[in-house]
Amino acid sequence: MKVMKFGGTSVGSPERMKGVSQLITESGEPTFVVLSAMSGTTNSLIEISDYLYNNNPEGANELIRQLEAKYMKHIDELYATEEMKATVKEILEDRFMYLRSFTKSHFTSAEEKKIVAQGEILSTNMVVNYLKECGVKAVLLSAFDFMKTDKKAEPDMHHIKENLTKVMAANEGYQIYITQGFICLNAYNETDNLLRGGSDYTASIIGAVLKAEEIQIWTDIDGMHNNDPRFVEGTEAVSQLNFEEAAELAYFGAKILHPTCVQPAKFTGVPVRLKNTMDPKAPGTIINNELQRGKIKAVAAKDDITAIKIKSSRMLLATGFMRRVFETFERYNTSIDMITTSEVGVSMSIDNDTHLDKILNELKKYGTVTVDKNMCIICVVGDLEWNNVGFETLATDAMKDIPVRMVSYGGSNFNISFLIRQEDKINALQALQNMLFKK
Repeated sequence: MKVMKFGGTSVGSPERMKGVSQLITESGEPTFVVLSAMSGTTNSLIEISDYLYNNNPEGANELIRQLEAKYMKHIDELYATEEMKATVKEILEDRFMYLRSFTKSHFTSAEEKKIVAQGEILSTNMVVNYLKECGVKAVLLSAFDFMKTDKKAEPDMHHIKENLTKVMAANEGYQIYITQGFICLNAYNETDNLLRGGSDYTASIIGAVLKAEEIQIWTDIDGMHNNDPRFVEGTEAVSQLNFEEAAELAYFGAKILHPTCVQPAKFTGVPVRLKNTMDPKAPGTIINNELQRGKIKAVAAKDDITAIKIKSSRMLLATGFMRRVFETFERYNTSIDMITTSEVGVSMSIDNDTHLDKILNELKKYGTVTVDKNMCIICVVGDLEWNNVGFETLATDAMKDIPVRMVSYGGSNFNISFLIRQEDKINALQALQNMLFKK
């Protein structure tokens, strides 16, 4: 069985829903499908919640009316028979009546998550009923029946495996199984969501539990490119990535994939393939546990980075100095991206400056602190183990005309990272493209 995930743009209109339906049924084999909300729907639901937070039920009701009208229009475009049109209309009316119920009660963050969850519920109901009208043996499985997080907001894999196994056993014999991405229950059985990775995470978890043949993530781009196509000309999709390489690229800016979402697949060895809904014949990118030796694969960039440098003569041979520095960041739940050290100083970069002022005040106890904002991390990814002679030279030669604030090499066998000014990003990406990939 394959697991196929389709994002919001892939199911963003009745025409695209029909296209997705064709993709998931063409093999004729049992397939598990994870769907996001139709593009734009989640933003509308968040806006509805904002009106309710601000005690403006009239504004919320107006947005609900507009969204309902949009969905009702889709009914005539998607379905052929009057019987199915009536069935789906009743489902949609019930969901929008549920949304209106929140305009008559006290509004909390728990209610917001219930509202936002309706996007995936709407899209999955529409697609599964279209498939049924086409004569496909399809079933809708509620993510709430098996997808759950623990008290740390991480997927409760034991619960998911136990309950998804029960759900599948109770629904044997279907060709297409459809469920909602992103949404779940939390440890207290409240409506919640998978904060990191969203629907991709759902698909990866399901693929791992079912020991799927392959997990396919369908988006609007033909795989992970060797550079950012928004800023660099002549980029190409990378045919194969190791799970570690894919995680590095995702963490350091490749928007097509969230770094956490491939972890369940990695641990169970299920390959993940990135495919393009708009060009389904394109091979895309396969992510697996194989490693192509001696090859640089891709470049990614991560914006909005802040660099912090602590200089202190007391650091020299001072036991516990680094521990105190790291504990400062831990207290404020702030992750460090890059780090370099010398005898009298340490430089770090962070991508979350929410608690920056408090962090700086504490760090000043240990030395002189300087800060550089509006920075960017450029990450070169591939088989960059230290005995691959010359790879680091290729990357640094490409950056010879770019002012570099920090370099990180050796912390991983899969990347070299450069911290530069954000204004130099495009020039750096193009220079690396010319040096590493230009034929």
